[in-house]
Parts: sequence; C-alpha cells; structure tokens
Amino acid sequence: SHTGSFKDLGMTVLVSMVHQMRCEGQDIPAIVCASTGDTSAALAAYGAAARIPVIVLLPKDKISVSQLIQPIANGALTLSIRTDFDGCMRLVRELVQKENVYLANSMNSLRIEGQKTVAIEMVQQFDWTVPDWIIIPGGNLGNVTALGKGFLEMQQMGIIDRVPGIAVAQAANANPLYNSYVKDFQSFEAVAAKDTLASAIRIGDPVSWERAIRVMRQFDGVVEEATENELADASARADRTGLFTCPHTGVALAALEKLLARRVITPDSRVVVVSTAHGLKFPEVKVKYHQDQLRDYDVAPARANHPVEVGADFDQVRGAVFDSLEAAFATSAGVG
Repeated sequence: SHTGSFKDLGMTVLVSMVHQMRCEGQDIPAIVCASTGDTSAALAAYGAAARIPVIVLLPKDKISVSQLIQPIANGALTLSIRTDFDGCMRLVRELVQKENVYLANSMNSLRIEGQKTVAIEMVQQFDWTVPDWIIIPGGNLGNVTALGKGFLEMQQMGIIDRVPGIAVAQAANANPLYNSYVKDFQSFEAVAAKDTLASAIRIGDPVSWERAIRVMRQFDGVVEEATENELADASARADRTGLFTCPHTGVALAALEKLLARRVITPDSRVVVVSTAHGLKFPEVKVKYHQDQLRDYDVAPARANHPVEVGADFDQVRGAVFDSLEAAFATSAGVG
C-alpha cells in the first residue's frame, strides 16, 4: 500500500468519489478525519493527489513520529489535539455536523466499500478458496465490518460457498469489543482506552461497534485480547521469520497463539492474519523492545537482539562471530 497501511484501500475509493462530486459542482471545501495515524496518512496522500484540501485531527503525543510526518509532508492541515482518539472523533463529528466538510472516517460507507476488497483479494490469492479463519486487529472496527461485507457479498454472488470464521484481536488496554464478547454481545460499553504499544487501536469508543457486532453474530465470531507483553513478543517472534510487523499485527498474532492453545482454532486450519500496517511506521517500539526499555508497559523482551560493539580488529570481529554462532548452536541443540 502506498502509505504503509490497509487504510489506502478505503481512502482511494472515498477520495475518488469526493473528487467526482466536486467536479459535478458539489461544494465540498475539504475532507476531514480523526486518526490514530494511519487514516490521516492515507487521507493526506490521496487528498494531495486529487488536490483536495485535507484536515486531520490527531491525539497529541499518542502516535508515532513516522505517522505524524506523513500528513504534514503531504500538506494536510494537521491539528494536534490535547486528547485521545475518541476525543478527536467527537470533535470531527461535531465539525461535520456544523460545517461543510466531508467525513473520511470509517462510519462513511465509502471507506467500507474500499476495504471490503481485502476479502476479495484474499480469496483470489487462494485460488478462490476460503480460509478457515481471519484474525483482524480491532480498533475503530471498520475493518471487521468491511471484511464481513466482502465475504457475505461473495457468498451471495456464488463466488464462494461458505464464509470463514472471524476473530477480532484487541489490546487488553483498549478492549471494549472483547468485554462485549464475554457477555455474548448482549451489551456494549465504551471504555477509557489506556496507553498501549498498539497505538493505532487505542480506541475505547469505536464508531463502528454496532456494525461490527452484527458481523460477529453472522460469522459466529470470537474476540481475544492481548497484553502488552504478549503483543510485543508476538511481533518480535514474527520478525524472526523475515517480517517486520507493526504492534497491531502483534496483537493479532498473540490472539492467534491463545486461540490455538484453547483449540478454538485447530493446528490444521488455514488462518490469515491481517497485518494492518508496516513496522517501519513504529520504529520507536522496535528500538525500545530490543533495548529492553518497555518495562513501563510490563514488557520483558524474550527475543531482544542487541548490537555487539567491537573494535576495528580482526580477532575481535572473529571472536564476536564465533561466540554468536556457538550460542545459536547451543540454543538449537537445546530445542532439539
């Protein structure tokens, strides 16, 4: 994706439609969104390409520097608000109601139309067969709605003959859907989201919760949560396979491990984990994990990898190489 997250899929549809409406004479002076980082980056990029003014509201000091610089670089009016995402979202809704600006958050169905193509591409890449399970990191819950819509529409058109199981993964520090799930979705209550390494899903009052619960009921879905230590180590474990995962993907991977342990998902299942963004958007988390500087989040890094500093001397370099190889051999021998 162009800006490094799945949000591009929804935003290219939305901005294209706004561009068409403006060309047809509708008075839309700007597009606005609240964001935890990825939505604002996608909106700013596609808005710049379409030459449409963009306004983004971001929670101050609650997104990564890499996410913050994207809308700034693309020329968006970037408002750093002294609140959390839920506070930004309330302000955006009020702004849209009172002023003539266009909403770009996932409560807009155009976003859902774009993001549902994730389901279509997924099935296409499996030669039109359906995975057994989809694991989706859950924040504002638009992706749950979108993927559910994509699978149901393919089933209605006869493209597929069944739908997958859906599991939503939430950070334990921002888990309103999980709390609803353990009550069989009989009620839903917003929570005050706590600080989490998975900052893009630090959302306690998701706008798409009603649609998401409808999808979860249709798919007989499950919800799991992940602690900070679980999500950080799951992300680091995935990185050791050659990936470079974001913390939100870590939430989904940690949830998968827990669902496998409980046999909700069986080892022979074909499972797709939705990786919502690139790890390069969250370099601070990666660096602090490997430097063991996430103790405030109760993270004890099991897979920290420290750089080894040596002098410009062959024997020192050789010694460091062989020490590393011997340690790796001893570890693999112990596992074997």
